[in-house]
Amino acid sequence: MKLGTRSDTFYTEQATRSLVSDIPPNLVIKINDTTYLLHKSPLISKCGLLRRLCSDTNDSESDVLELHDMPGGSEAFELCAKFCYGISINISAYNFVPSLCASKLLQMNESIERGNFVGKLESFFGSCILEGWKDSVSTLQATEKLPEWSENLGIIRKCIDSIIEKILTPPSQVKWSYTYTRPGYNRKQHHSVPKDWWTEDISILNIDLFRCIIMTIRSTHVLPPQLIGESLHVYACKWLPCIINVQSSGSSVSQTEESKEKNRKILETIVSMIPADRGSVSVGFLLKLLSMSNLFGVSTVSKTELIKRASIQFHEAKVSDLNFYDVELVQVVLESFLKFWKRISPGDADNRHYLLRSIRKVGKLVDSYLQVVARDDNMEVSKFVALAETVPAIGRLEHDDLYQAINIYLKVHSELSKAEKKRLCGILECQKLSPEVRAHAVKNEFLPLRTVVQLLYYEQEKDLNGTTSTKLQKPHELLLGAKMRPATRDSNGKRSLGLDKEEFKREDITRKASLAESREKSEHKTQRLDDKLALDLEKKMVIREVKEEAKKKMSIGRTRSSKSEYGSEKRR
Repeated sequence: MKLGTRSDTFYTEQATRSLVSDIPPNLVIKINDTTYLLHKSPLISKCGLLRRLCSDTNDSESDVLELHDMPGGSEAFELCAKFCYGISINISAYNFVPSLCASKLLQMNESIERGNFVGKLESFFGSCILEGWKDSVSTLQATEKLPEWSENLGIIRKCIDSIIEKILTPPSQVKWSYTYTRPGYNRKQHHSVPKDWWTEDISILNIDLFRCIIMTIRSTHVLPPQLIGESLHVYACKWLPCIINVQSSGSSVSQTEESKEKNRKILETIVSMIPADRGSVSVGFLLKLLSMSNLFGVSTVSKTELIKRASIQFHEAKVSDLNFYDVELVQVVLESFLKFWKRISPGDADNRHYLLRSIRKVGKLVDSYLQVVARDDNMEVSKFVALAETVPAIGRLEHDDLYQAINIYLKVHSELSKAEKKRLCGILECQKLSPEVRAHAVKNEFLPLRTVVQLLYYEQEKDLNGTTSTKLQKPHELLLGAKMRPATRDSNGKRSLGLDKEEFKREDITRKASLAESREKSEHKTQRLDDKLALDLEKKMVIREVKEEAKKKMSIGRTRSSKSEYGSEKRR
């Protein structure tokens, strides 16, 4: 809105604002560090406050007034002064709030003069600002600098009502411009308005105004919970930028106490606004908020709520959603997930299958996560094992992924003691490893001998039961391979951090070729080994039978002896 026609003749000289005029100034107004040299006549005719303050003097005398409590400061007062002089001014959504507040203080009402400043501003507010989308949001944002004045004048309430009305409008009826800069979105290619078109524009507001809008929208029950959740995600990404990199950085974000307190309030408020409906926000978003909760000193109530919400959806998470430097936090969520899982009644078959799938997904997730954190030089064995052991047996159908995580950990942490290696490998179950992985494990020089022996013993038991895998070598061949095999290294001469699938394939081809060539030579040795094992088992069985027979005889001997003693006593 443009008002006035005269050119601007205000100028500054040594922190004093004056007006080019042939008439000497007779009104001095001080606002903070700025002094204005003006004229009584044009200002008193439109400003009721100045008329009252200058009522005791005539026009020839000079008055000095101090208006340090002017809302909007000297800039807002100058707009009002220029209006009084008829100088051209432009009113927009960005300067409307301070202009209205200052004109209200100066009492530039219709009762003082018809067509005064307040009336024109209020007309502009109702017919232009509130009718537009971005102007309403910008004006509401401007009220943050003058909250009390804006609240008392009804600016905040009217802007919020206008914004909510537009948000609740069906997307097909949205005709106004909006901001939407999401990756992959091209307005020229998308003719329809996205359902979350409004989220980015209102994210510029402070957390209190944003909360007021979101909670009012939620109370209408018009928009789905997922749309509310998306608006919270957009807001968090704008005001908590560390939410993007929180998983991949172990260092604390440098922050002042003021910024820490501000971020804490934002995070806690966002948590309080998450709809109760499951899936209203993604588990990845919940886990990111949870990762930042310690960083900002979030309250226990908010943190507990995040753990609860994240655990319910934990089976939907990906490895990239987890914090790579906070294993304890992941374990807390996992334990909460297991408690939630145990509380749910299995019910019908579909429910049982769903629960079983969920816990196995989580088991797979944890094992994949362990493979990532195993590369951390500072990862303690106790933390690694504690997280691995938290997954129940039903959550792991096989231990291949767990073995890979252990293998990576052993190669990165070559300084582990025997006790630590034993503790680490004690969580492996040989019978849950695939034949290919078992073949790799018995040749793995990083595994403790105890684990290799267990693997060989398991294979021998399978041989005795007639269920030997055709993909594996004989136990004595595997043991020989474990001793002879050199350490695996990559092209740069460094040890490999994971299982190499190509290595498995090459070893399998080599084993088959060598088996075909040496089958004749090894048959005799294998037979002798099998005979020896059979003989050992037979001896153990004979010894066991002899011991049992001796025990029986000793028991009978004791019985007869006691009876004989009893008889002698009787005869006496």
